[in-house]
Amino acid sequence: MAEQTTGRQLQRILHYSVTPCRPMLGLRRSECALYDVDCDEVYPRLYIGDANSAKNKQYLRLIGVTHVLNTAEGTRFGQVDTGHSYYRDMSGIRYMGFPMIDQPTTDISRYFYIASKFIENGINSGGKVLVHCMMGMSRSATCVLAYLMIARKMSAAEAIRTVRMHRDIRPNEGFLQQLADLDNELKRDRLYY
Repeated sequence: MAEQTTGRQLQRILHYSVTPCRPMLGLRRSECALYDVDCDEVYPRLYIGDANSAKNKQYLRLIGVTHVLNTAEGTRFGQVDTGHSYYRDMSGIRYMGFPMIDQPTTDISRYFYIASKFIENGINSGGKVLVHCMMGMSRSATCVLAYLMIARKMSAAEAIRTVRMHRDIRPNEGFLQQLADLDNELKRDRLYY
């Protein structure tokens, strides 16, 4: 049987993988500063960004986003107050939001499969998907990693390395453990199929 993945192993991979400094394709660093966004394409047609990326409609149009997944939906501190109504004037934008806070005790795993399905639908329809939270480092990154593991059949380690090639991410230790649990579950399932 394959070795069990642990949250600690995933922390080590995060720590020792390096994110090269790259401006987003098609945009110079000065243009990203002009739009005041922190957003990177981490997989073809899949972006991770911060709250400013999600709220900047001109920027979303510029890069062609068709789907927005808010992993920090809400009005409390550390959450991003957007919703279906925020994007109403942008025809063609599909929106989904999860009301999560960035705490190790948050059960983000309950959203892994629905997030994966939303992202997959966006990409398969020829669209571009922005997954965001407040900083674009923990909640959004965790959901993107889960998508790569579920839909693209990557291990947790492969998913982390893939995303880290394009963006610095820092899922909290609780989220890393939940990704390790998902990795172990997927390994078991793939052994039996």
